Amino acid sequence: MARNLEPLKVGRVIGDVLESFIPTVNMRVTYANKQVYNGHEFFPSALTHTPSVEIHGGDLRTFYTLVMTDPDVPGPSDPYLKEHLQWLVTDIPGTTNVTFGKEVASYEIPKPYIGIHRFVFVLFRQKGRLSVKNLPTSRNCFCTRTFAAENDLGLPVAAVFFNSQRETAARRTR
Repeated sequence: MARNLEPLKVGRVIGDVLESFIPTVNMRVTYANKQVYNGHEFFPSALTHTPSVEIHGGDLRTFYTLVMTDPDVPGPSDPYLKEHLQWLVTDIPGTTNVTFGKEVASYEIPKPYIGIHRFVFVLFRQKGRLSVKNLPTSRNCFCTRTFAAENDLGLPVAAVFFNSQRETAARRTR
């Protein structure tokens, strides 16, 4: 399992966004049939539609919360605004996908303006259905760790991230 964490450590997701954890659930994130793997790059033009997120673990009585965040706002060299909440879904039954959950913050299309941004999907196991009550009041200056602590979510059970940067007209034509 430690091998699964190595890309998250190298990409500074563990450290900047999350504490070290042991993955216990398989989460599959795809954009238009292209699976997200740690550290791979996606062009913003490929991110316009809500991704498919499938959870393989637990059972229908186990519920999860999905957080998608950008920890590099406004830019990776000086991310003084820290995390920006891109998407938040709670009460996702195990062995299903996010469409069965409650969308608390709608999917926001990643639009990095300065540098290469990391976009992180984090999955937490809830204590029970409807247990996430402390919801964010703003997408800006979001903190995944604080959100998890306020809702007694503990450590993540799965995480994956991709990179994206501003897409120039020349890059779109390739």
